[in-house]
Amino acid sequence: MITAKISGIEAYLPDYKLTNEKLSEMVDTSDEWITKRVGIKERRILKGEGLATSDMGAEAVKKLLQKTNTSAEEIDLIITATVTPDMFFPSTSCLIADKAGIKNAWGFDISAACSGFLFSLQTASQFIETGKHKKVVLVAADKMSSITDYTDRTTCVLFGDAAVAMLLEPTEEKTGVLDHDLHIDGSGKDFLYMKAGGSLRPASHETVDAKEHFIYQEGKSVFKVAVTSMADTSVGMMKKHNISAEELAWFVPHQANLRIIEAVGKRMGLTKDKIKINIERYGNTTAATIPLCLWELEKDLKKGDKLILSAFGGGFTWGSIYLKWAYDN
Repeated sequence: MITAKISGIEAYLPDYKLTNEKLSEMVDTSDEWITKRVGIKERRILKGEGLATSDMGAEAVKKLLQKTNTSAEEIDLIITATVTPDMFFPSTSCLIADKAGIKNAWGFDISAACSGFLFSLQTASQFIETGKHKKVVLVAADKMSSITDYTDRTTCVLFGDAAVAMLLEPTEEKTGVLDHDLHIDGSGKDFLYMKAGGSLRPASHETVDAKEHFIYQEGKSVFKVAVTSMADTSVGMMKKHNISAEELAWFVPHQANLRIIEAVGKRMGLTKDKIKINIERYGNTTAATIPLCLWELEKDLKKGDKLILSAFGGGFTWGSIYLKWAYDN
């Protein structure tokens, strides 16, 4: 049986750090207020004229190819998880492939908000499992600063920019992506979304003046559903595969809110040392949060380690993936 293993992972983080102190000079907030409510201390912001999501993604891919000793010509497929594409078309995958020198692949983007990485990982895995593709690059990248209103203290404290790229290859060693539980529910569309910019409300003076091209979120509603959804799918995955809290090497959750992460971990019966958290340094980078955690964990992971990944995003979208790590550092 062929499964898809992660055989390498690399990240790109912008240099500029937007700290809570700097944010407090921009809006009515404070380090204490932000830390208490969401657990974030700083986030990375992509600065520079003409720089977009594809630029971060391309840099991550270049580093990945070098790290894994893979030539750009070997890549069969590139998939990008993002809600901040450079433009509606061509796809961000198309632009990243061009900038990274990938000439023999096809590709596309997946938009599933903060669950985008999980949806893309499962999609990429299925291309590997068919036997048709041998080397797939998965990019998770978002320039959230491009759709964040820095006069809205309820949302501007949350988001940061980042990109992560990983190489997926086939294996028969019973490692890699082993199971998934993914969901969508469009009834959540009014609680976390961007109001304008699509075919329903195309850009106009009215939509721009009303700041409808930025993220809108009803925090309390999202918090409650996020905890329940992430906990249910993660606990369900543990039960399905008879994984005890002691057996699980790491729970790697989407990094949206420290209180959400802690509540889900508690439902799973996990101690804090089994929950990967880096939200304090990067904030919510949307599709990039989970792979950013994996990139940081890579040096500590061992072949065969059992991991559960879980996310919740606007739409609503949510789910979990069970995988066994495929290599020692």
